[in-house]
This record gives sequence, C-alpha cells and structure tokens, in this order.
Amino acid sequence: MRSADGRSEPKVISMQNTSKLVVAVMVLAIASPCCRKQRNQVGMAKPQAAHVALPGRPGQDAGLPPIECPLAKKGVSHAQLRPFEEVEKYIAFLDRPERATWQWPDAVVAALGLQGDETVVDVGAGSGYFAFRFARALPRGSVVAVDVEPEMVRHMHHKAMSEGVHNLNVVLGKADDPEIPHEANLVFMCDVLHHVADRAAWLGKLAGEMNSGARLVLVEFREGPLPEGPPEAAKIPKADLVRLVTGAGLKLESEKPDLLPYQCFLSFRKS
Repeated sequence: MRSADGRSEPKVISMQNTSKLVVAVMVLAIASPCCRKQRNQVGMAKPQAAHVALPGRPGQDAGLPPIECPLAKKGVSHAQLRPFEEVEKYIAFLDRPERATWQWPDAVVAALGLQGDETVVDVGAGSGYFAFRFARALPRGSVVAVDVEPEMVRHMHHKAMSEGVHNLNVVLGKADDPEIPHEANLVFMCDVLHHVADRAAWLGKLAGEMNSGARLVLVEFREGPLPEGPPEAAKIPKADLVRLVTGAGLKLESEKPDLLPYQCFLSFRKS
C-alpha cells in the first residue's frame, strides 16, 4: 500500500482481524493431536462417562459428583478459609504413609464387613483417609464424608472431583449435630468422639437420626502410654465409650480387641 507521495506504508491489520486470527490459531491448537495428548497428560482428558443432562443442571455428567461446592451450599466463602499452606501441612500429617503401619486402614475396612451397596457416613472424615477407601469398597453404594472444618471439606471435594470418585459426597457438618442421613447403613468415626464437647447430647442426636438396624463403629485410642494418639487426658476409657453410646440408645454388638495395636474397635447397632 502506498501513500499519496508514493512512499510505501506499513500494512495495518485491524483489531477485529487480529481477534479473528487469534481465535483461529487457538482452535487449531486445541484440535491438534499434540495438544490433545498434552491435555490428557495433565489430567484434562474428556471423561469416559456419557454426558446426560440432569434436571436443572444442563450438561452436567450424571456419573460425576455434584459440581456445587459444599461450602457454598452452607454459605461459607473461600476467603474465610485458613491459608492453603497451613492446611496442606495438616493434610500431609493425616495422610502420612507411616500412619498405615499402626492404623491398618485395609484391616479396618475389611472388619466392617461391607457388602458393597451400603451407604456409609464417615463423621469427622478429615482428609478423607478412610472415606476414599470406603468409596472403593462400595462399587454399588455411596459414602457421605462429613467434617466441621471447611478446609477439610474443600480438600475432599476437590480430590473427589479431580480423581473422578463418583460415589463420595462431601458435607460441611455442625459441631453440635452430626446430621446423619436417614438412609445410612453404617456410621463410622475414627478418633472423633474425644473432640466432641457434649458427648451425651451429641450421641443422642446421632442415635436419633440413625435408621433402625444401622450400625455405629467407633475407633478410639486406648488408655496408657502409646507412641501415637492424643494426650492421655483427652482419651475416653473404653468403659465410658460403651456407657455413652448405650446410654444414647444403641446396643454394643461386637468388639475387636486385637484388630489394632493402639486403638479399640467397637461396633454398635440401633434396634
């Protein structure tokens, strides 16, 4: 292109044309096999399950956990949460590999005698140490992971979404009410009851919310000097555990005193 005096002028590309060019390049890049391969490598591959539109949620995959954030459902803003670095350290502590050397999670799951189609509620689920194991053991069932710490709820929800764990639902609980869903077949609590303030009232609500025939399994640290566990003053003697739970209306069904090296394993049932 030349000006009126005959000199060459630089070719000007309009912003509109530039935008079209950028979009075209992006479309070609996304469509290329190389880009698709790279996206697969970073976990962005298209889910295998077929997309089925759910009522009120167009385009949501019926095989995936709910997209709605469990914190948003309870009106909790992510801006209110503790710094991620601080939470990450606690999660790493809960999930540390050496914990398995005395927690024996596979033995605990096996001791529950799950059939694979139950609804298990993990109260005080924390990082999901047991909740995700329950999910694997329940191919036709479901897990409700409840915790009162919003940071733990966020962690479990993100993990379930990113790993495609379809049968785990994460719920932000209340400190004064376990809010057990009526369909629960089993309520599981590992090292949780000693954190509860008014144990008798709290267990009374828990028992009242459980369905007839449902089980409650408690795992709590034994008394005495141990290399793991809470301070001695925080522990609940086994006799007190039994008294509290039976006083709430549940019956002691079985005990596995030799299952774990540092903890007791008590199973109760609601008649």
